[in-house]
Amino acid sequence: MDIELSLSGAANIDPLKEVYREAVTEAPEAQEALVHRTVALLVIDVQYLDAARGHGVFADAEKSGVPADAQEYYFNRLETLTLPNIRRLQDAFRAQRLEVIHTRIMSLTRDGRDRSPGHKRLGLHAAPGSKDAEFMPEVAPVGDEIVFSKTASGVFVSTNLEFVLRNMEISALFMCGVYTNECVETTARDASDLGFFTSVIEDACATVTPELHTSSLNTLRDRYAKILSTDEAISELLANAKLRPR
Repeated sequence: MDIELSLSGAANIDPLKEVYREAVTEAPEAQEALVHRTVALLVIDVQYLDAARGHGVFADAEKSGVPADAQEYYFNRLETLTLPNIRRLQDAFRAQRLEVIHTRIMSLTRDGRDRSPGHKRLGLHAAPGSKDAEFMPEVAPVGDEIVFSKTASGVFVSTNLEFVLRNMEISALFMCGVYTNECVETTARDASDLGFFTSVIEDACATVTPELHTSSLNTLRDRYAKILSTDEAISELLANAKLRPR
């Protein structure tokens, strides 16, 4: 019985947590990226397709597959927490003249024939020029900020994002957007595997249940990404700005 209890307790502990934290999320190079301005903000899929009441996948609330209480939770979180925090992050990055990069779900063609097989099976489609492809106005791109359009959860596998980041010598990414457990988590994992120092801003992300949100962050935490609040992210950004050589 003692052995069983011991093993049960051990199952709740990540034995490699400290190793990964030192080598990945807290590596000295991650801090240097902030000092040397090789960090960008990546805002993921905050568009009418999946982040607006009465549009896109929520155009028919009853047929969306998301229960009414989950929809209410999701939109309340978006409107009162996630969108305001994304805007705060954008303002902070823009004030430091750092890159703000946007992704959205949008096909290359009006009929969506270029979409990924997964999006075709799901019936997920935002055509060029459609309302669903538009960004939510409060967090929309400004000026010549870079936009990547995709038809898969992961922006790295479906666009030339990595190529562009390497061209701009970006080595670290702060991520926010929707959904936490889908496009955000996929992108964070891919970024980490590709060698980018990755931070996910937990109160600038949202998905349809708190359980999915928390579970996703717990999987990423200190393994694939550093998990920060918006306040912590902005404080880290500003603190390291003071360390830059003049």
